[in-house]
Parts: sequence; structure tokens; C-alpha cells
Amino acid sequence: MANKLIVETKNLTKVYDSTTAVDNLNLHIEEGDLFGFLGPNGAGKTTTILMLLGLTEPTSGSVNVAGYDSTREPLKVKSIAGYVPEKVGFYESLTASYNLAYIARLNNLPEDVVKKRVAETLEIVGLADKAEQPVGEFSKGMKQRLAFADILIKNPRVAILDEPTSGIDPEGINQLLDLIAKIAKERKMTVIMSSHQLHQVQRICNQIGIMVRGRLLVKGSPNQLGKDSLGGSQFKIELQLTEITQGIIDAINRVKDVISVDRMENRLLVGCSKDLRPQIARAIVEANGLLVEMKIQSYALEDIYLKYFKEA
Repeated sequence: MANKLIVETKNLTKVYDSTTAVDNLNLHIEEGDLFGFLGPNGAGKTTTILMLLGLTEPTSGSVNVAGYDSTREPLKVKSIAGYVPEKVGFYESLTASYNLAYIARLNNLPEDVVKKRVAETLEIVGLADKAEQPVGEFSKGMKQRLAFADILIKNPRVAILDEPTSGIDPEGINQLLDLIAKIAKERKMTVIMSSHQLHQVQRICNQIGIMVRGRLLVKGSPNQLGKDSLGGSQFKIELQLTEITQGIIDAINRVKDVISVDRMENRLLVGCSKDLRPQIARAIVEANGLLVEMKIQSYALEDIYLKYFKEA
């Protein structure tokens, strides 16, 4: 059974002067998804996020988050959603714990809860030992962790992260992505992560949407998008033989889970649902063939992205 939709847009459009930033967007995100919003700078990702949060009004169309109309009920949307913009701002002369306590009070948390919630949240994001340090002394990675703590204070149903790893070193990126995935799973929290870093999205997201020039070109799981981009196969195995005969082709076709066998001059390209190199090599030998070279290509998110980007 499918999960309940937590984000739904219908023909969502935003026009600035003569520029269409978001063009008839129909987006559906299920509760509990880790959704990766992919696209180059200027694709319309941030504009979409602002409309989801009720921070800018659409030119036309509708947007609902957790059953609330973001245009008519922006405060209700903000009460159940957390947002980390690309450029995070804190009171840098104040400590991490003071910054979080301030946010907790803005969210109307009772005073007897604030201190405990701040301490718990700093522990979750790995900043408990930095609680009384001024935020101005934090690295970019530490500030991004604090920004994540900032939205966890109110335990949101939806966390929206706009380029959350921008400017962080590789080790810090991996730590932050692992933290996001871990907390999302533990709290059954929906995460929408906007990024143009393909491998980062592929690392943690179970659903991906690719946006180019204001239009959502494709949406689905990484596996499904990969199969679609490779013609229904998850893997392509390229074979070079001393001689290609119909008997060899027939033998490969009989291997379980082989989807297709295509001849390309002196090579064969085998589509399959998993890595079948041992089975294919055996079939070739049994058909009296002589294998010269075997290469495998699995789908990569970069290949998928480039495919749809070129088609746009």
C-alpha cells in the first residue's frame, strides 16, 4: 500500500516578469520519502521550495503540504515544516545553545522544555561539546549541523534542505548526509533535499526528481530511472569475441535474467537485470566461443541526469 502524500502540487507555476521559473509542476512526494530535487542552478528548485513553504505565492496552480494549502495557510505549513536555506544565518556572537533556545521560544515551546530540547538536539547532531561556543567560531560544516538542529527543535514532519552540503569538505559532507538519513529514518520524517551534486543525492535518497528550466522532467526511484535510461536493463555488458555466431547469441539469450542481446559490428551488448558476467562467460565457452573482452556498465545518476538534460 502506498504511503500518504505529504507534498502535492498541481500545475504549479511561477513567473517573474517574462521569465517562467517554475512551469506547470505536478509533484507528489510520499510521507517518509527522502526526495532528491536535482537540477542545475536556475532550474527552479529554490523557487519551488519557497512556494512549498508559503514564502512566495505561485502565479497559478496549487500546492499542499501535509494537507495545508501553502498559499492560504502558510503559518500552518511552517508549523510542521523545517527549512534550511543554502545560506544559513545565525547570531554569530551568541553560543550554539542560545541560538537554538531562541528558535525554540519562537516556536512557542514551553520554557521548561526548551533547555532539555536544546541539549538533546545538540547531542543528536554531534555538537554537544560545542554548546557554549560562539557560532562565529564554527566551521561551515558545524554551522550546517547546527542548522539541522535548528529545524529538529520543533520535530517537523517535513525537512526541506536547500543545497545543505554547499561549501563543506568531503568528510563533513558524508557525515552530514549520514546524519540526515539516520534521523529521517528514526523519526519517519520526510526530507526534500535540493542539490546539483548528483552523487550526494544518490547516496541517501529513495526518490529523485530532475528539474531543468522550470520543468520536472522525470521522477522515480534511482533504480527505476536507471532501468529506464538503459532501456529496461539495470546493467549492460559489452562483449568482444573472436567470432560472433548465432549459436553464441542464442546461448546468451538462454541465460536467466538476460533481457536483450544486441549485435554492434564485432561486439555484443547484453542487457540484464543483474551482473551476469560469470554465467554469460560460461555460456559463450559452452557454445564454443572465445571471449576477448568483457566490460560492464551499471547506470549512474550522472548518466540519467545527462540523458534527460539533453532531451530537454
